[in-house]
This record gives sequence, structure tokens and C-alpha cells, in this order.
Amino acid sequence: MKTMTKCWIGLGVLVILSPLGLILPDQFKAGSAWGEWSADEFQKMIGYVPQGLSRLGELWKAPMPDYAFKGWEEKGMTHLSVAYIVSAVLGVALIVGITWLLGRLLAKKGD
Repeated sequence: MKTMTKCWIGLGVLVILSPLGLILPDQFKAGSAWGEWSADEFQKMIGYVPQGLSRLGELWKAPMPDYAFKGWEEKGMTHLSVAYIVSAVLGVALIVGITWLLGRLLAKKGD
């Protein structure tokens, strides 16, 4: 089997396993994933929101907040798992597409 085929298979496995980051914390009642805290969660955990976080926290609005489609947050773990996989596929496709495009542009400059 070619190395590139192995890489694609490995990436596919990681995409399929991506909902584990959602399922395991839910099963163990662990709350949010480490480091993915919102300003509200910081307020609850440490009693205040760091100034930089409150200032910069509103700069970026994710296209798929919480890796889910709008309205799917309340539909249960199965829907959220599908949304995680779709989000992973879109992310991989975006990165592969940008990398391919940059490679094509840079290869033309090298000729």
C-alpha cells in the first residue's frame, strides 16, 4: 500500500473518531474539553474573565459554533456526533484545498 493511501486512511480514521472528544466528556461528566472554555466558564471557574479574553473574545465568530449546525445543540449526542464528523470533513477539505492551491501557485513560480 502506498504511503499516501495510508495517510488518507489514517486521516479518515481520525475524522470518524472525532466525536470521541464530545462523547467521552459527556459519559464521564467532565464538562468542557480542556482549553475550550468560554468567557462564562472562566467566570465560573476562576471568578473573573481575563481582560484580553473579554476584549478579543468577540473578534471571531465560528462558522459552526461548537462544531454543530444551528439548532442541533439540543437534538442529542447522535446528531452532535454527526455534526462533529461533518465539521472534521469540512476542515480537512478546506486545509487540503488551500494546501493544494498554494502548492500549485508556488510550483508555477519555481518553473
